Amino acid sequence: MADNNDRGHDTPNSVVETSNSHVHALQVVEVIKETADAVSLVLEVPPASFSKFRYHPGQFLTVKVPSERTGSVARCYSLSSSPHLDDDLVVTVKRTSDGYASNWLCDNAEVGMSLTVLTPSGVFYPKSLDSDLLLVAAGSGITPMMSIAKSALIGGTGSVYLFYANRDADTVIFGAELDEIEAEFPDRINVEHWLESERGLPTVDAMIDDFGAYANFDTFVCGPTAFMETAREALTAIGVSNARLHVEVYRSLAGDPFAEIVLPATYDADAPATVTVELNGETTELSWPRNAKLLDLLLTRGYDAPYSCREGACSACACTVRAGEVKMLRNDTLVDADLRMGLTLACQSVPVTDSVEIVFDQ
Repeated sequence: MADNNDRGHDTPNSVVETSNSHVHALQVVEVIKETADAVSLVLEVPPASFSKFRYHPGQFLTVKVPSERTGSVARCYSLSSSPHLDDDLVVTVKRTSDGYASNWLCDNAEVGMSLTVLTPSGVFYPKSLDSDLLLVAAGSGITPMMSIAKSALIGGTGSVYLFYANRDADTVIFGAELDEIEAEFPDRINVEHWLESERGLPTVDAMIDDFGAYANFDTFVCGPTAFMETAREALTAIGVSNARLHVEVYRSLAGDPFAEIVLPATYDADAPATVTVELNGETTELSWPRNAKLLDLLLTRGYDAPYSCREGACSACACTVRAGEVKMLRNDTLVDADLRMGLTLACQSVPVTDSVEIVFDQ
């Protein structure tokens, strides 16, 4: 392949721009004040869009929030609703002292407002609702756990142990709803509330004592960074395997995942690669321009590939390279173990070899 410096005489063959079919406007039909600092926003999905908004319990919505400085910012909020129970989508937002988007939504969201969102995404969900589940949450980390717990109890057969830490009783989100769930499913769910005002911060030793009986459960952790580090240390100590441990990490997005998708110009000197993609149970073969990111290619060709940020800051678009080689332009989420398994981020991957095989199986 020619070096970049040799391209001065080439002329672009094409620039492909397409509207983003994952972007939708949903109307707020209810605002529920959960605590002094948290609200749940109920979003109505039009019947024509039902298929686009099918989701797994534990996934999130990427929401476009207006900003006077930048026009808008994008933030990811977990769905607290359950696909096995709720017709509408519900995201729960907790105010943070330095969180522009969370403060804007808590202060301004109202019935009748339209919010621009991407379709549900994320890999933080159980592969089976029949598995026994250990859910470890703090603060607003309860949001995906509510979706998972309700779905498991209604749509599955497994048992659920939920450990939920908060500053005090007034900051417990979904407190009354959790009481109702325990009363309805007394033999299948056990909720332990840990209040910092009464017991101090959770420690590794205390978590080891609490979690010891659940080392073989599929485990999900969500909360502030320090809390998740403590929980991970305790879970590792009791022998929870990496295969059973799932940790949700949110990052503020710097780019605009709502922008139209543009494929860069291609050049005669660059013969495209060929990519075979398995996605949503179907396999297709595409010509892959050398300077095009895989996610952009799929979206411009009309394929419903998962994503949330388009900037390598999350793992929603993670896929497996079965054959061939790709290069990631940016990677803020995949660790060495993921890379050894062949995982790559579709939003940052360009082809290296002439032929590549990819499967979206996460």
